[in-house]
Amino acid sequence: MTILDEIIAYKRTEVQENKELYPVKLLEKSPYFTAQPVSLEKYVRRQDLSGIIAEFKRKSPSKGIINEFADPATVCLEYMQAGASALSVITDTRYFGGSNKDLTTARKFNYCPILRKDFIVDEYQVIEARSIGADAILLIAEVLNEKELKKLSELAFSLQMEVLFEVHDRENILKLPADARIVGINNRNLKNFEVNIQHSIELQDELPPQVLKIAESGIDSPQTAVKLLSSGFSGLLMGERFMRETNPGRACKLFIRNMESTSGYDFKFVTGIKER
Repeated sequence: MTILDEIIAYKRTEVQENKELYPVKLLEKSPYFTAQPVSLEKYVRRQDLSGIIAEFKRKSPSKGIINEFADPATVCLEYMQAGASALSVITDTRYFGGSNKDLTTARKFNYCPILRKDFIVDEYQVIEARSIGADAILLIAEVLNEKELKKLSELAFSLQMEVLFEVHDRENILKLPADARIVGINNRNLKNFEVNIQHSIELQDELPPQVLKIAESGIDSPQTAVKLLSSGFSGLLMGERFMRETNPGRACKLFIRNMESTSGYDFKFVTGIKER
């Protein structure tokens, strides 16, 4: 059993327990359930922002503890102030040290879109995401079949949320629904957690031309970020690069500044404004 298999097996058990503790009717009473979501796609496409989806992440199965005691209110607000286009908050507790409370806390202090990053395998989790203040959810094609991706995304769309479909290979791309609008290519192989940045660049041409392309994982330098954005990606999902620093928000700010000064970039940042 791979670590991914282990996570998914545990997640299915966890979901069943949560259904008993927090029924759907209770989730629907949340004030966030009827609030108007913010568009992840529009914010990533905005020319006055960096294209970075900055992630709040305490630990991972591959790296262990990254930043155990970080405060989501402080970090996420500083991410936004640094010029991040959107936020990603990991809500898995057992393997990543996150919680639904982390996302709700981030929601209270930010008006930008927030992606709920978790291993979603059940419709209950989609409704739960809406109830905790998420504007978008992550659906991982590696762990879902074509029918499940369609069913879960349709529910998200009916709740006015957007979906970031994550793929890692050509087989995953073939599973995507025809109405997929945001697709992330994960540089990290979820079966062995190895990272290959060139993977995103080579695979992006396989994506439908109309989708918003996001590169995910292992983006550790401004030069790599610039390379990915210049090759056709509109966004970058980044977490560990910032979270391993004492002050993640400041690390994000410095990273974006260094992107501005990287030579060979085909567009520039002027006081935080991205101009083509």
